[in-house]
Amino acid sequence: QVQLVESGGGLAQAGGSLRLSCAASGRTGSNYAMGWFRQAPGKEREFVAAINWRGGTTNYADSVKGRFTISRDYAKNTVYLQMNSLNSEDTAVYYCAAGTYVGSWSKWGQGTQVTVSS
Repeated sequence: QVQLVESGGGLAQAGGSLRLSCAASGRTGSNYAMGWFRQAPGKEREFVAAINWRGGTTNYADSVKGRFTISRDYAKNTVYLQMNSLNSEDTAVYYCAAGTYVGSWSKWGQGTQVTVSS
């Protein structure tokens, strides 16, 4: 079993930046696709970004494209989400996910809160 633990959430001002981390432990390996999702109050969970297990392909939601960057450190079994130019619509609980390939998400973290003040 793979366990995912997110960190790095918190309060940021509009226009500011945060970097989220997701550390994988347990039966880890580099052959997992990793992704970030978010859920704002009263809304459904939505896709934010993903990176395939090779690290060569990334995908982003249109709402974050050009502002967020997903990356992974294989040595640390960690995936990151660098978030720049934050705005109030980015306020949500952010979840890390893992799966055999992008779209087959089978493991989820507990979430980390991101709040952007205007």
